[in-house]
Amino acid sequence: MMNNNLKYCREELELTQKELGNTLGVSITTISKWELGYDPITLKRLVKFCNLYNYSLDYVCGLSKNNKKYNKKIYLNSKTIGLKLKKIRNFLKLSQDKFADKCSMAQSTYSHYENGINLITSLNLYIISKTYNVSMDWLIGRK
Repeated sequence: MMNNNLKYCREELELTQKELGNTLGVSITTISKWELGYDPITLKRLVKFCNLYNYSLDYVCGLSKNNKKYNKKIYLNSKTIGLKLKKIRNFLKLSQDKFADKCSMAQSTYSHYENGINLITSLNLYIISKTYNVSMDWLIGRK
């Protein structure tokens, strides 16, 4: 389960769940589930939130205690993310199977992420970041 600071960030911005829901195109119930950790926020909506309000992914997802302000917007690209995943895996000298197994995901799922076939989910991005001590912001290509 993702630890997250979404509620804290929303309150810091003085937004209600309804206001944030309207901005992200979801219901109050969905916002509540994200904040309580019942459902992970989708990566596209997480990125939209971070871009709109100048938060780092690492901070919102609880991987960092400090919000690193970025001037650069996040543009999701499954190929860019795949290249970063492959770079980490090769550095660690792990097979796709071993890398995926350590993150409790199927090798085929991981392979689709690494090869840029599918956009990684926010939860799997979080798990990989936490497992291998790598920044989510770096993994999605934000500098």
